[in-house]
Amino acid sequence: MSNTLPAIFNWSGGKDSALALYHLLNQNTDFDIKYLLTSVNQHYRRVSMHGVRIELLEQQATQIGIPLRMIELPETLSMDEYSNLMRNTLTKFQEEGINHAVFGDIFLEDLRVYREQQLAQVAMQAVFPLWGRPTKEILLEFIAKGFQAVVVCVNAKHLDKSFVGRLLDKSFLEDLPATVDPCGENGEYHSFVFDAPIFKNPIPFQKGEIVERKFADNAGVFDTQFYYLDLY
Repeated sequence: MSNTLPAIFNWSGGKDSALALYHLLNQNTDFDIKYLLTSVNQHYRRVSMHGVRIELLEQQATQIGIPLRMIELPETLSMDEYSNLMRNTLTKFQEEGINHAVFGDIFLEDLRVYREQQLAQVAMQAVFPLWGRPTKEILLEFIAKGFQAVVVCVNAKHLDKSFVGRLLDKSFLEDLPATVDPCGENGEYHSFVFDAPIFKNPIPFQKGEIVERKFADNAGVFDTQFYYLDLY
C-alpha cells in the first residue's frame, strides 16, 4: 500500500457511491480509502437528502470496514456557510496527508465543477470513478454484481409514492418513466444499500412509515415535495 494515494470517499449510502467504492476497492489500486465522509442532518440525525437514520449509516461503515466521519449540518444553512464548513472539514483531512476525495457523481457538470473548486482551495483533487458512463449501464451493473438497495426517497415531481420502498431491480428500471434518469442522477430518487459485495454481511432493516415533506424554493414557495421511507 506504500504507493497508494490516501483518499476520503464521499459516501451517501446509496447505489452510486456503493458501486464507485466497489470499483476503487476491487479494480483500482491507486487509492487507499481512509474514511467514508457523509453529510447528516444535525437535527433529525439522518443522512442529508436520503433521510436514512445514522444508525443504519454506521452499520454500512461497519460492514465495509472503513471508518466513518460525519459532517453535521444544521437545519438551515446558506451556501456560503456550507462551503465554509466543507472547507474546514477538508482542511483537516489535508493536514493528515489526504489529497484526494472520491465522488459517485456521473454526469452533472456543474456539480463536478463546484466540487473541484472547493477541493482546490485546500490543495485536494477530485476523483470520479463512474463519470461519463451511461446510467442505465451503471444500474444494470449494480444489479448484476449482487448489490441490493431499497428506494428511500422520491421527488414527487418525477415519481409517484408507489416507487418508495421498492427494490432496485430490473422491474424497477422497466417501470421508470422515460423522463427519469435510470440512476436518479437529477435527484429523482435516492436509495439505501443493504447488501453488497463490499459488505461483510447484509444489513437487517425494517420498513416504517412513508413520510411526505415539502421544501421551499429560492423564492420561499413550497413547491418541492418528497416522499421518504423510514427505515429501522
